[in-house]
Amino acid sequence: MTLVLPENWRPQGINDLEPRAWDALRITNRSVLVTAGAGAGKTEFLAQKAAYLLQTGICPAPRRILAISFKRDAARNLADRVLLRCAPEQARRFDSMTFDAFTKSLVDRFRKAIPHPWCPPIDYDIIMPKRADFTAFLNEQGIGGVNPQQLERSLAETSVPLPPPDEWDPKTAAVERFWSDNCPAAGDWRLSFSMLNRLTHLLLQENETIRRAIRATYPFVFLDEFQDTTSAQYELLESGFLGSRTRFTAVGDDKQRIMLFAGAKRDAFDSFARDYNADRTTLLSNWRSHTDLVAIQHVIARRLDPGVEPPIPLGERLVDGDVAAIWDFPTRQLERNALAGWIAGQVAGGVVAPHEVALLARIHANDVEDELTATFTEHGLRLRNVARDVEGISIQDLLGEDLTGFLIPLLRLGASIRNPEAWNSVLSDLTFLHGVDPQDDVAHAKLQKSLQDFVRDLRRTMQQRRPDAANAREFAEAVREFYGEEVIRGNVPAYRRNSDFGRVWAGFSALLSECAKLAPDWSSVLDEFEGKGQVPLMTVHKSKGLEFHTMIFYGLDNQTWWSLTPAKIEDLRVFFVALTRAKQRAFFLLCRERGQAINWIEQLLLPAGVRRVDGTAI
Repeated sequence: MTLVLPENWRPQGINDLEPRAWDALRITNRSVLVTAGAGAGKTEFLAQKAAYLLQTGICPAPRRILAISFKRDAARNLADRVLLRCAPEQARRFDSMTFDAFTKSLVDRFRKAIPHPWCPPIDYDIIMPKRADFTAFLNEQGIGGVNPQQLERSLAETSVPLPPPDEWDPKTAAVERFWSDNCPAAGDWRLSFSMLNRLTHLLLQENETIRRAIRATYPFVFLDEFQDTTSAQYELLESGFLGSRTRFTAVGDDKQRIMLFAGAKRDAFDSFARDYNADRTTLLSNWRSHTDLVAIQHVIARRLDPGVEPPIPLGERLVDGDVAAIWDFPTRQLERNALAGWIAGQVAGGVVAPHEVALLARIHANDVEDELTATFTEHGLRLRNVARDVEGISIQDLLGEDLTGFLIPLLRLGASIRNPEAWNSVLSDLTFLHGVDPQDDVAHAKLQKSLQDFVRDLRRTMQQRRPDAANAREFAEAVREFYGEEVIRGNVPAYRRNSDFGRVWAGFSALLSECAKLAPDWSSVLDEFEGKGQVPLMTVHKSKGLEFHTMIFYGLDNQTWWSLTPAKIEDLRVFFVALTRAKQRAFFLLCRERGQAINWIEQLLLPAGVRRVDGTAI
């Protein structure tokens, strides 16, 4: 394929980049650290830099670009953007995955190179222990002097092999017991992603051949949401790439560092700049929010970082009235009724679609769902708790899975007479999964003929059968088998083990069956599956990387936010992230039956135009 001279390259699919983005994009002979605030277009910037490296030949075939994100939907979104910006044969050299998927892929691929006795069996199980599980383990083992949080953190940060027993402190001893209990010398192994990280670190430390191969494969590595990098993940990157010719592009915003509870490295930015001799730059554009919202956001940003530069708002204001306010309610019942009534009125008036109004809970989304569902239903609204687990996987995670991305567009073709977007998506997926050369017209014609024949039969069958759980499972199995389970698993590293694929497949088929009971036709079933026409409910931490027309924070009081004090800067970061999810409006609910006002926050926001209003009058 013809390459473009670097000096002649232009952004793909957009008009231009801001000057600082151009500078960071053109830095290819050293690492670069890009501070990009809310709405700065981090994903688009990375997609453009990938296009630049691939289309100019600076990253020549067969070399590849590795992009590491923290959320699966973010990784898929970035991969999709690159596919839109580049020719297919170039986009196939862009590997976008989560940190967990990256570490797991190395363990699965090079498992036998991990030194004994740390080499896992091929059929190990994945576990995702929560704090309650660590508590139960400590109690069952009779381990004192270590709390669940300490065990969780130590498990993530303690390298293997462990030091000699005479050097153990109580936390190391608890980590050893956890490994021994879950990875017995004879029996089934159970590994968390923290444990997989430690095994990958050991693999890269001990095997120079594999280390050299990874460095040769990936001369360029992108790190998205870099502020969330944990100490263990940072250490893993060092074992794989420090001192090599690989060049990093790390993008993040330390004002949005809200994952300290999960081990995020406090000094990640300074350490990276020092260890990788990285250039630093800051993007100023805010493409998400309009001027009035950005001004409010900047008040919080200055509290987090007094030296922060003011962003350049590029979003267009499309609404009248308040764009941010604290809605004050005396009771929960009045709060529920007013909230549901206001959203229903906005939807009925054509101001916003239900799925563009997001409810963010501080914690315990399931409890909020229980409290609001009946009232929302009375007002003709559907509330969807995307934090809810279906067969062991949350709805939000399921929607970001590769398998979902393959199957839903193909089901869309069966449910509709004509859907060009779904057709192009499925054809692109088939081309990728079967490794068809974009220049091979004969192979492309065969794929199209196969797809046409399958869709014709699928459409006829779906038209003949009404939605129900049994039919939903049958159609899901049909589209899975059209792609070929082994073909999917062979091309998506995260699915290569039976249990990993099975977990996602079980969640997909169960949720589709659920949705088939709620909709009158198959197109509506798929809308139901994707959450169209429903108000999403999620936790603040799960909202990172997303955006909504209107964001409503459920609970701004001293009980919900008991730790939000002037001295607790980390909780203010969480508040800031919530505020920056909004494109047009951001509202906060204060219910006095639940708790009292947080006065210092209000005093911070009042000069920026965030007023407290009587919620019953909205």
